[in-house]
Amino acid sequence: MVGTKTVTVTVDGRAVEVPDGSTILEAAQTAGAQVPTLCYLKDLNEIGACRVCLVEIEGTEQLVASCNNVALDGMTVRTNSPRVRAARKANLEFLLSRHDSTCTSCVRSGNCSLQSLANQFGISELPYRKELTCTPWNQDFPLIRDADKCIHCLRCIQVCDKVQNTGVWDLTNRSSHTCVGVAGGAPIEQTDCTLCGQCVTHCPTGALRERDDTERVFDAIADPDTTVVVQVAPAVRAAWGESLGLSHGEATIERMAAALRELGVDYVFDTSWSADLTIMEEGSELLAKVAEALELGPDHPDAPRFPMFTSCCPGWVRYAKAHHPELVDQLSTAKSPGQMFGAVTKSWFAENAGLDPHRIFSVEVMPCLAKKAEVAYGPMNDACGDPDVDVSLTTREMGRMFRAACIDVASLPEGELDQPLGTFTGAGVIFGATGGVMEAALRTAHAITTGEEADADAFSDVRGMDGWKEAVFDMGGVPLSVAVVSGLANAKRLIEAVEAGEASYHFVEVMACPGGCAGGGGQPIHDGCELADERGDVLWGLDRAMPLRKSHENPQVQAAYRDYFGEPLSHRSHELLHTDHHAWKMPNEA
Repeated sequence: MVGTKTVTVTVDGRAVEVPDGSTILEAAQTAGAQVPTLCYLKDLNEIGACRVCLVEIEGTEQLVASCNNVALDGMTVRTNSPRVRAARKANLEFLLSRHDSTCTSCVRSGNCSLQSLANQFGISELPYRKELTCTPWNQDFPLIRDADKCIHCLRCIQVCDKVQNTGVWDLTNRSSHTCVGVAGGAPIEQTDCTLCGQCVTHCPTGALRERDDTERVFDAIADPDTTVVVQVAPAVRAAWGESLGLSHGEATIERMAAALRELGVDYVFDTSWSADLTIMEEGSELLAKVAEALELGPDHPDAPRFPMFTSCCPGWVRYAKAHHPELVDQLSTAKSPGQMFGAVTKSWFAENAGLDPHRIFSVEVMPCLAKKAEVAYGPMNDACGDPDVDVSLTTREMGRMFRAACIDVASLPEGELDQPLGTFTGAGVIFGATGGVMEAALRTAHAITTGEEADADAFSDVRGMDGWKEAVFDMGGVPLSVAVVSGLANAKRLIEAVEAGEASYHFVEVMACPGGCAGGGGQPIHDGCELADERGDVLWGLDRAMPLRKSHENPQVQAAYRDYFGEPLSHRSHELLHTDHHAWKMPNEA
C-alpha cells in the first residue's frame, strides 16, 4: 500500500491494514470475516437500513452498521459475538414479520437474499405478529411490484435515481407507515418508467419482477393449428445457462435451440440475424444523413440534425420520449432487431415457408423488460395487421419454462438453428454488449463508404465498460464522430453536454442498462454481482471466432434484399423495418 495512508483494525482477533476511509465492512472482508448484508450495494446503497451487518466495537455501547461506518485506526471489531448474532436474528425476524413469506410461490424462491439469511440464522418461527399491506398493483403492466415482499432496503430508489436518472420509486407515507412505492403515489402505468428492469435485478427479494407470460407461450405450443416461432437475442446466449447450472461452454445457442424444440417450438431463430439487418438499415440511414449534411452545409435550414441516436433499445426510446422529447426526431427510425425480426417472420419467412402469418405465434426471448411494452405498441403490426411479435419473454422466463417442462438441458445434444433466419455474423452477436451496435455499424459503414474491408477489430475503441466512450473514425475522408453510452444517467450527461455545445457527434449508441443488454433487466439475477462485463466478454469472444464478422457479409441478409426488400431504405424496407416513434405515447405525451 505504498503511497496510501492506512489504518490498522483488529477484526475477531486478526489485525489487518486497510486504506484510510475504508468501511468496517471492508475491513472485516479483508480479515476474512463473513459479515452478512441485505440492503448494501457498494457505492450505491450504503445506508445501513436493514441492520443485518451489525458488528460490535470495543468501547462502544451500541452495535453499529458495518457498511456505512468508517474503520478507525486501532479499532477492535467483533463480527460474531453472541450479542451481534442475537441482534442480527432479531432484525431479520422483524423484517420477516412484514414480509409475505409464501416462498414456494415466489419467483425468487431459492434466489432470495432474505430467504437465505433466514435459513442461515435458523429462523423457523416468528415472535412478532405478521403485518401485510396487500397493496394493489396493475398486473397487466410489464413490471410487477409486490409491496408485501419489500424490505425497505431502498435499492430500487437508489438505482432508479443514481444509475438511471428516472426517479420512479420513492419513500411514501410517514412514520411507521413509511414504505417504498411509486413517487407521488401515481399508478405505475402513468409514470415515465422506462422498464429498464434494473430495479428488478437489484432487488434482494421478490418484491419486483417481470410480468410472467410463460403460460401464453405454453398455450400456443399446445395449439396444433399454431406455428410457434422463437427468436433469441444475442445477449441471452451469454447468460441463459446461469440459472440452469451450465458453464458458458455448455450454454451454447445450439443447446438452447435443442431445449426450445424439446418444449415443442416449431422454429428456432437468432435475433442476431435481424441485428445484421438492423445495421444495413440504420447504417444506411446514418450515411444518408451525413451525405445530405455535406451537400447542404451545416447552416442550411433543411440540414439534418446530429447526432443520430440508435433506436434498438426500447428502454432508451421510452426515456428519450419521456425526458427529451426534443430528440425523438433524431432517433433512428429503424425498428429494434426484435421487431424487425417479427415483421420479417410474418412476411418474407411466412411467404417462403407457405405459412399463414395469422397462425404464426411469434416469440422473442430478450434480456429486457421494456420489450414487453414494445411488442404491444400499436404501430408494431406492419407485416399482416397482427402484432409482429406476440410475446416477449425475459431470459429468466425461458429458464423457468425449461424447468417447468422438466427438461434436462445439460444432457441435450446441440441442435442447429433453423434457416434462413438462423444465419448471423459476429457483428450481430456483439449487439448484446455495450459498444457492439456502434462497432457493427462502423464495420459496415466503412465498407460502404470506402469500398474496402477494414479489419474487423479496427473500431475497438468503442468497446469497454466505461459509461461514456467517444471516438473519431475516418470514413472515406470524412471524420465520423461517435459516442457510446450505457446507463440512462450517462445518457443524460451526454445529452446535456451536446445541448450545451460541449460535445458534438454524428452517431450515438445508447443502451438503457449499464453494460448494455448483457446487463439487462431480464437477465438472471445474482444479488450483489454485476455480470455485464463478463457476459460481454463472452459475446466479443464469439465474435472473434466467427467466420463472418460484418453484417453486410451475412448471406441470408443479402438474400432478403435480393429477393424481397430490394435495398436498404427501400419502400418495402420502410414499410416493414422502420417505425414512427411519435405513433405511440408515453404518459407525459398523452
